[in-house]
Amino acid sequence: MEFESSPFPRKETLIHVDDLMKTGRVLDLEIIDEMGSSWTRKEFIKLNEELEKEPENIRLYFDGGFDKESSMTGIGIVIYYEKDGEGFRIRRNDLLDSLENNNEAEYAALHYALSILQELGVKNQPCAIYGDSQVVLNQLGGEWPCYEAGLAKWLERTETLIKKIRIKTSLHVIGRKDNKEADKLANQALEGTRVESHKSLE
Repeated sequence: MEFESSPFPRKETLIHVDDLMKTGRVLDLEIIDEMGSSWTRKEFIKLNEELEKEPENIRLYFDGGFDKESSMTGIGIVIYYEKDGEGFRIRRNDLLDSLENNNEAEYAALHYALSILQELGVKNQPCAIYGDSQVVLNQLGGEWPCYEAGLAKWLERTETLIKKIRIKTSLHVIGRKDNKEADKLANQALEGTRVESHKSLE
């Protein structure tokens, strides 16, 4: 007979695996993650040692704001992740020019956030992405078509970067109130205040 479990946290996996092995009735056991990769128990133990040194449980928030009068764009991003059993938060913003509208500003913010994940060395990880732009997240998720040439370029760049760092994204459209950290950072960039912090969360 074959059995398959529902998903549960990585750090609990070996507990369940060992409980099953102790029954003496398990002939073969395969551990499969959200990315579709699979391991034996021995391989998974080694993988866990490696994963402790890499960022995981990633939550990414992004926001972009386009100022029509100045034609400037403010972008803000907040990233939460865990590493070595410790929680971290990254807050950054930037001021950009040469963009044409608010949707491009949102795409630029998301692309900027993904590039920071690349800097962190994130790879082969699930990543939850939160933003208040229905256009960006629905186009990225394939639910809405993308007809504008400018947005199509940003969509392609974003998809290319996601494939390059091999992350599995879950996309979440949230209200502006729930995205206030990234929104504030984008507004601060437009006001000329730069923010760049990377802190441990106690």
